[in-house]
Amino acid sequence: MCRLFGFRSAIPAAVHPSLVTEKNSLLIQSREHKDGWGIAAYGAEQAPVVAHGVGPAHSDPDFERVSSRVSSHTVVAHIRLASVGAVELRNSHPFLHGRWSFVHNGTLREFAQHRAAVEALICPSLRTNIRGTTDSERCFYLFLTRLGARHPIDRKVPVEAVARALAETMSLVAAITDAAGQDGRSAMNFLVSDGELMVASRRNRTLFVSTGPSRDDVSTLPAPGTKLEQLVVASESLCGGPYWAPVAEEDVIGVDANLVFHHWRVPELAGPDLFPAVKPATSPIVA
Repeated sequence: MCRLFGFRSAIPAAVHPSLVTEKNSLLIQSREHKDGWGIAAYGAEQAPVVAHGVGPAHSDPDFERVSSRVSSHTVVAHIRLASVGAVELRNSHPFLHGRWSFVHNGTLREFAQHRAAVEALICPSLRTNIRGTTDSERCFYLFLTRLGARHPIDRKVPVEAVARALAETMSLVAAITDAAGQDGRSAMNFLVSDGELMVASRRNRTLFVSTGPSRDDVSTLPAPGTKLEQLVVASESLCGGPYWAPVAEEDVIGVDANLVFHHWRVPELAGPDLFPAVKPATSPIVA
């Protein structure tokens, strides 16, 4: 159980209000989600600059200090309420691999029971990068495995490929953890970015999108193909204004490197032909 935040803008901008001063900022939400925080901001380098903490963001002066200094075109942030894995730095989101940053809001059902099966789907060369004990980090490396099955993960990739890899991750994990006839489903709100594109999924947790107060109709998501000036993705609306549109269950949304909005359904991206193709896990394509 956590809260995630993603910011993508045509021009670098401060995110201090969303993280600290808004009515429902991440700092406010951290009174409940108190088991660590992380902020990844992209600049001139391909890999983001990242700060992590293991305490509650609302009582950690470093969270506000870092938030006040961030001005970027791409920011990924997270506050954690631990459900799988101890409260320690290696389990704090965002998780990183090269240019990729990844955060998760949710929990995989009965993860201890299913951990080995999930890890078996991660290619060995990526599996060795796992440092923590969370279900979230394993979902990240499964995502990179699925992405690497089609594209070099150390190069720029199409936004559709990222969406497909997220959807495949969700479907493969659900097939393992969501046993037929049992109550409850694994919650998998994921958000991933390489500093240019940003893609998020919703499953069994709330997820909202804002493109700023300038839109006339803010009750619905932008139409696919709309070029945006700004995209904000969050687990909860961050302020009281009518600027937040809900993402539907089993949807994937995002923007490409040109800030063009995209919208998919998970079943459209991860069809029934996925499952015969996933074993054995192989090394990702690299340059």
